[in-house]
Amino acid sequence: MIVRLLSAAACGSAILAIPAVRAQMPPSPTPVVVDVEQGSLSGDSQGGVDVFRGIPYAAPPVGPLRWKAPRPVPAWRGIRTATANEPACPQPVDPDPSVPNFGGVQGAQSEDCLYLTLFAPANASGAPVVVWLHGGAYFLGAGSLGSYDGTANARDGVITVDVNYRLGSMANFTHPALAAEGDAEGTGNYAMMDAVAALEWVRDNIAAFGGDPGNVTIAGQSAGGGLVTGLLSLPAAEGLYHKALIQSGSLLRPDRDEREASEAVVKALGDIGLGADASADDLRSVSAQTLVATPSLMRGFYFTTNAYNPNATIDALKAGTEQDVPVMVGTNAGEGGFGNARIVADLAGDSGAPAFLYRFDHVPAFRQAEWTQGPVHSAELMFSFDSIDTSSWGGPDADAADRALAEKMQSCWTAFYKMPADSRAIRCADGFVWEPYGAARQAAIFETDGPAMAPAADLPDGPEETASN
Repeated sequence: MIVRLLSAAACGSAILAIPAVRAQMPPSPTPVVVDVEQGSLSGDSQGGVDVFRGIPYAAPPVGPLRWKAPRPVPAWRGIRTATANEPACPQPVDPDPSVPNFGGVQGAQSEDCLYLTLFAPANASGAPVVVWLHGGAYFLGAGSLGSYDGTANARDGVITVDVNYRLGSMANFTHPALAAEGDAEGTGNYAMMDAVAALEWVRDNIAAFGGDPGNVTIAGQSAGGGLVTGLLSLPAAEGLYHKALIQSGSLLRPDRDEREASEAVVKALGDIGLGADASADDLRSVSAQTLVATPSLMRGFYFTTNAYNPNATIDALKAGTEQDVPVMVGTNAGEGGFGNARIVADLAGDSGAPAFLYRFDHVPAFRQAEWTQGPVHSAELMFSFDSIDTSSWGGPDADAADRALAEKMQSCWTAFYKMPADSRAIRCADGFVWEPYGAARQAAIFETDGPAMAPAADLPDGPEETASN
């Protein structure tokens, strides 16, 4: 093979001959260093907000650690750079890396994915914390997406911790060969275990970023909201958080029997040529790409009942044995599920800590032609985070009314994160007082002009019910 070396002048000429491309190096970070239990992290401080990306909160769940409870992160020497996001957890993606999937993810993924993104006010002290679990039907998504940008929260004095957790069959999967390994936690429920590991990391390390480990809200949307619902009754999560927020994720169905889940896994494995006699080594030799590309395996097999997860949250709510913390819960007018959110508010707020119910009704002007029955699933995210400019749903199409509502709505969310756990009202920045669901059975309605209280019984479950009335 012949390699031709070009002179500097020739190289310059060659470069000038290439059509101009609008590309540039990213701006250099302004380093901010924080010491956590495992070592030192260097993030980026911009505009009064310190951002740390790619913080490991558990050891990579790869090789023999696939389908194991999360293990501690080994300590490292020196300063670890934390200015870039790590790959999302394995999930189906478009072969074109520029095209996002339905969970908003594009490009590379990796089983080595248990990382956090953290936004903190610069020089924070005793700041409240929200730990965010992303949506994606339990097999899509990532915590690093632009809709979950915590910059506005940080500027309002709240630390945001966005979490990647295992997805699909890497998250919810049980099999006789794995059960035979005799893990104390049992098999399945690995996404739930990841959420607990992230909360434990926050408990042990958040003070280093100026956070208050005694004021932590666990929050999530869609599948993330379903995880929060599950954590309300999970013994391992007790005491790790003090408030809970469920956005479009009140999944009040029983958890799956472990034996039934195992039978479903064995059947699905036949689609990739593995029989019922597959060993644990056989299972761990299956590539992540195979697991996420096989329709019968890609979604996983939901939460399973076992010693680690003994009770479904719906049963705990009915029995009054859920963790007694303030709960905010709601949905969007253009999706179903408001009935379930109302049930959660009723049962979670029937005694002790209050529950706060909401419905999001605003349709941006640039979405009027598409969202004819109201704001669709996930439409509220760029408003509750005030992340219009970083969300793929917003950006330059948003108008002044959208931005004004985002500011109002995000102020209510941060007021919930900030409030003491014994508070009986959420006091938003514009003077709106959000009363609990309580005996009055009322909800906060977020319309274009801002929030207002309304009787919850008058609100339909979703657009189909609206159309039928």
